[in-house]
Amino acid sequence: MELHSTSATSKNMQREVQEEEDRPSFTNHIKAQEPSIIPIEISTAGKFLRRLFTILFYLHLILIAIFVVFLTLYGLLISTSRNHHFQPLKFYPPLLTSTACSAIVAFIWQWVTGSSPSKAIKAAFWLSPLLTCAVGALLVSVGSAQSLAAGVVAVICALIQSLYACWVSPRFEYAIRILSVSTAFPPAKTTMLVLQSISTSILYSCFLVSSIGRATATRSSLNVLFHSGILLSMAWTMQVIKNILLVTVSRIKYMHFAWGTDIDTLKAFRDTLKHLMGSICIGSILVPILGVIRGSARGMKLVAGDTDEFLFSCANCYAGMASTLVMYGNRWGFVHVGAYDKGFVQASSDTWEMFRSAGLKELIDLDLTGSFCFLSGVAAGAICSLASGTWALAIHKSYATEVSIYAFFIGYFMCRIAMAWPQACVSSYYVAYAENPESVRFDSTIPVRLDELQRFQA
Repeated sequence: MELHSTSATSKNMQREVQEEEDRPSFTNHIKAQEPSIIPIEISTAGKFLRRLFTILFYLHLILIAIFVVFLTLYGLLISTSRNHHFQPLKFYPPLLTSTACSAIVAFIWQWVTGSSPSKAIKAAFWLSPLLTCAVGALLVSVGSAQSLAAGVVAVICALIQSLYACWVSPRFEYAIRILSVSTAFPPAKTTMLVLQSISTSILYSCFLVSSIGRATATRSSLNVLFHSGILLSMAWTMQVIKNILLVTVSRIKYMHFAWGTDIDTLKAFRDTLKHLMGSICIGSILVPILGVIRGSARGMKLVAGDTDEFLFSCANCYAGMASTLVMYGNRWGFVHVGAYDKGFVQASSDTWEMFRSAGLKELIDLDLTGSFCFLSGVAAGAICSLASGTWALAIHKSYATEVSIYAFFIGYFMCRIAMAWPQACVSSYYVAYAENPESVRFDSTIPVRLDELQRFQA
């Protein structure tokens, strides 16, 4: 019995050693690092959470695949037994066209961003409201109650985007500068990674489109539940695809900015898929939710002003809560996820604390990179919505609203995936600068901007 126990223990130790050897060398470059960012050991709870969310993500993909197949077959049976009220030849072509259109628009948009950041930023901030307003007009012209409500929401969103673009226009010059500096030398094979990510998204979107049509064909009271489940699956999966690309590029660019070393792109991509999926799945849920909370808090604070004491105190309380939450879930944390194999919450907290210690918190709060990528996605989604919605309106009016909305989401997520690498470059630049502002690998872009902010406050 003792020999058997010793043998089992020996095998377990060998397996643990082998797992450690198989893990990528995230921390080989830490020797010259400052004590404040020495990598932490991954706790048992952290490992459990990573594995849990990885399993949940892949399980969700299996379940959604079963659901799509079931819904497609059920829709076919319903369509043949109820006088063919659903017309697939008038529903699928516009929606499938939006998938192809979104891929083309997304790839062109990220190419323009890399080659001419100035044109890309100005186009995103000024075209997005116009295109969103056009989508609103299209939905209103459909004439149904649902399309009218969606159209009014789109027009209001367009107005908010216009006001926001006017408000932040003085920051365009710095946003263009930081984007130009950080994306000047993109990692090798970035285009290949973008194409691969877009291709994966196209296949997934086309797969979901089949269930969208069949959910429409069933005319069941559960249609709202069906469509909500499809959209949630699309959102999480597309966010994960985007963040896989973001973490891969973040690691490469961070190593370049912080240490002047280069990592093989394909190796970094394989390491991300093999070891970092748990943190990416967690971050893909937290970042959008906390982003919405923080954005709504900022909007509430602006609307409340300081005229009404009660509203002002409520807005301040909500803003304080949002500021606390963002410490534990922000997009900057993805840099340390890729570079140091940290858990997402720990990585977010560490990077936020570094920004605060380096005096960059206000600069980060005013950064327009996130808004630029968001509005790029909105513009791309609006283009796809207009293309597919107009076609659907011309051939089958009752499908126009549903096709337009789904086309918008497909276009939005596809463009966000394509824009992940510029966002990763900017994030890596800020994080590496916060760790070592005196590095010769940084120019005067950030120091000059900090001086401008100090003069403005004075």
